Amino acid sequence: MKLPSIIIISALSLAACHSATSKQESTNDKSSDIEQKEIAVKDTTPRVIGIGGIFFKSKNPKEINEWYSKNLGLAIEYNNAVFEYRNANNPNDINYLIWSPFKEQTDYFNPSQKDFMINYRVQNIEGLVRNLKNSGATVVDSITTYDYGKFVHILDPEGTKIELWEPIDSVLTKISGKTNK
Repeated sequence: MKLPSIIIISALSLAACHSATSKQESTNDKSSDIEQKEIAVKDTTPRVIGIGGIFFKSKNPKEINEWYSKNLGLAIEYNNAVFEYRNANNPNDINYLIWSPFKEQTDYFNPSQKDFMINYRVQNIEGLVRNLKNSGATVVDSITTYDYGKFVHILDPEGTKIELWEPIDSVLTKISGKTNK
């Protein structure tokens, strides 16, 4: 597979820069790392930053939870499997992804006709909703705020309902039970 020229040029430029600056003191490297982390923390661009949940319809959520627990080892609590992982930009922060079967008759996925819904973790949910509205996307409801974050639902061009979540993971850490790591 051929790499686009820009990627090769960028890689070569980075290698040349690294070679030319490899003699700098380690304190310069540390301050550069700190600056990069500060830039990452300050980024408030309205966008998706990860997956927050996978939700799907099931004929029998209790049985499907038991099967996944028994056969795949998922720790299930309150009809959910909660996956715990570290934030790449701030490894001290714990993030969560929720996996949850819903009863087939649920109306939670409405107006979508799909049997699933993806929850995306976002930053700057207000800005993201504003951008979505400006681009003509269907915003299903208003932003709702809970102790553990803000939520809103949209439809993609194929009518799939998407849940956007700006999480407050520290609250979830305090109230969490069983998790999958």
